[in-house]
Amino acid sequence: MRLKGKTALIAGAARNIGKATALTFAREGADLVLVARNSRAELEALARECEQLGAKALPLLGDVGDPADVERIVNAGLERFGYIDSLVSVAAIRPHRPFWEISLEEWHQVFEINLHSTFYFARALAPSLRASAKGGSIVALGGMASLTGQPNRMHVIASKTGLLGLIKSLALELGPYNVRANLIAVGFIDTRRINPEWYANEENNTPYNAADIEATPLRRAGSPQEVANVALFLASDESSFVTGDRIICAGGRYM
Repeated sequence: MRLKGKTALIAGAARNIGKATALTFAREGADLVLVARNSRAELEALARECEQLGAKALPLLGDVGDPADVERIVNAGLERFGYIDSLVSVAAIRPHRPFWEISLEEWHQVFEINLHSTFYFARALAPSLRASAKGGSIVALGGMASLTGQPNRMHVIASKTGLLGLIKSLALELGPYNVRANLIAVGFIDTRRINPEWYANEENNTPYNAADIEATPLRRAGSPQEVANVALFLASDESSFVTGDRIICAGGRYM
């Protein structure tokens, strides 16, 4: 078991990549603090699945874009488990619209969830991460939006580009305490979409179409499990000399 004796907090755990990561970590021996914004039924069902795999799981609802709520979540996790040595920050929103239609409210909401939440969690968890005898790990989901420009989602691109800079800075500042920070840049992933209006111009309410898949060297979309496998590597001791970096999990699309 690659995460035996570790406790991980997964923000954005209720479905898709977050859910796959939680189940993968549970199978590998980690105890879990599972966080979602408002998906109580899904989150509690996931916690039961993780417990059936032998993990201890604490499901918590909260607004990851609210620093006070993040502090509450982290304190509850520390009270339950005593320490948290891994953070996986998955939570994100991806509204699509031309930049001249982006309201100030939406701009700030995207940044709060996509970028600020990782800072809030890292700040709240820093004492526990730095004190971990086994070393700590921060993993953020950046997407291809952290590496390339895309039309009709300027706020998403800007927030995810900032996230890569945040991860590099965390790696520099926390490295002396044996805490690593890395980013996963994912490509097209087959996930259940609860905001189909974001993808109204694409096929089957997905963020990609047949032409996008044809332009991907592996000629397919990825699965949440394939991303979870990368998160497992980055949270485990197998990546003990990897920090401040990003792994592109995109089927070769970045080329």
